[in-house]
Amino acid sequence: MFEGFDALMLARAQFAFTVSFHIIFPAFSIGLASYLAVLEGLWLIRRDPVYMAIFDYWKKVFALSFGMGVVSGIVMSYQFGTNWAEFSDKAGPVIGPLMGYEVLTAFFLEAGFLGVMLFGLNRVGPKLHFTATVMVAVGTLISATWILAVNSWMQTPQGHVINEVGQFIPQDWWAIIFSPSFPYRLVHMVLAAYLTTAFVVGAVGAFHLLRKRGGRPARIMFSMAMWMAAIVAPIQIFAGDLHGLNTFEHQPAKVAAMEGHYETHEDGAPLILFGLPDDEAEETRFALEIPKLGSLILTHHLDGEVKGLKAFPKEDRPPAEIVFWSFRIMVGLGFLMLFIGAWSLFRRFGPGDLYSDKWLHRAAVLMGPSGFIAVLAGWVTTEVGRQPFTVYGLMRTAESASPIEAPAVGASLLAFVIVYFLVFGAGVFYMLRLMRKPPDTPDTEEDKVPTRAAGLTPAQAVEATSAGGNHG
Repeated sequence: MFEGFDALMLARAQFAFTVSFHIIFPAFSIGLASYLAVLEGLWLIRRDPVYMAIFDYWKKVFALSFGMGVVSGIVMSYQFGTNWAEFSDKAGPVIGPLMGYEVLTAFFLEAGFLGVMLFGLNRVGPKLHFTATVMVAVGTLISATWILAVNSWMQTPQGHVINEVGQFIPQDWWAIIFSPSFPYRLVHMVLAAYLTTAFVVGAVGAFHLLRKRGGRPARIMFSMAMWMAAIVAPIQIFAGDLHGLNTFEHQPAKVAAMEGHYETHEDGAPLILFGLPDDEAEETRFALEIPKLGSLILTHHLDGEVKGLKAFPKEDRPPAEIVFWSFRIMVGLGFLMLFIGAWSLFRRFGPGDLYSDKWLHRAAVLMGPSGFIAVLAGWVTTEVGRQPFTVYGLMRTAESASPIEAPAVGASLLAFVIVYFLVFGAGVFYMLRLMRKPPDTPDTEEDKVPTRAAGLTPAQAVEATSAGGNHG
């Protein structure tokens, strides 16, 4: 069935498919864990049961997302042995310990406190339960730190020597972990996770506001999400610019592909807004560009030099036809997030009302999946832009694959596609069903208020909820 296919391309397609499924769950879990910690902290400070009702609502979604992230991550890691054995052999001395540290520090922390967070509120007390929630949130951030340390070393390798059999042998672990691109990737990814969560939470809150249900919990969710969008989106754009400057310094071929430049511009490069890159013809057709702006962004000088793809050997160039568009999808969604955040500020402090602007609510619902799309587009930009290398400049993708036949890779790829869509499709469907139901409203469902942990009777909880007003 797969006799005419190339084994390397099938292996790359399989890894791309599985990691695309995997990355959306950790991105959501990182932000959602921190959101849960904030909600429980507000509940402890204000003793307002509405915050715990929202906590319980998103706690179920987090548990499902966390579980699917763990399962998809385990399956993905097996491919290092099946499809990428040469990479595992050569880079294993560096990659292996870092992945091990991620399990020892982050995963054990998350798994150890997850059960307490999910089921232990009335068993361990509010303060210890809050500590468990914070530990789960910290664990997700530590996990992201180790994974991005691995990826950053692959993008900007340092701190190693290569022995006589071609293995990367660690020489300076500090240099390996804190590679030149690591701080920028870590900040960019964590902010992306927070924005992803904010727009999911905002979409759910807006959905229930449009349907005139959910009451105060829906208003609080929407308000908190819009605060996050308004504050974090501009910070993310600034962090992304710094990340781009770092990439321009260490991976100029990737930036040339992102910008659609084939020719070197010695006296100032234009910013190409849109166009059709053609790697075969080595030109970007129908380019809509702003003169000199590309150099101003990348070099902070109007006449700064920007190398084009022709300055690099053909065999070392990333495919601009993919990277050019994935980069624009990511950036375009980032500016849409900035617009939604600014719109919410206008309604919050200007004319109208944050909770009655139906067009803002509709826009927020449409933007619900935007964070996931932006994360995937950013991943494509980063990983495809690194090609044709797995370890940038040192180890090619073609040298990293296992000596395996195409039918074997193709059969496993087909199995992954079928199983992933069935299993994770069902999980996502159930997650959406959870979000479709509005949060329990404590002032109408006294039996669902966590009054025991709060130290309040049901009547006191209802009174506190009624008197609390809108804290969003």
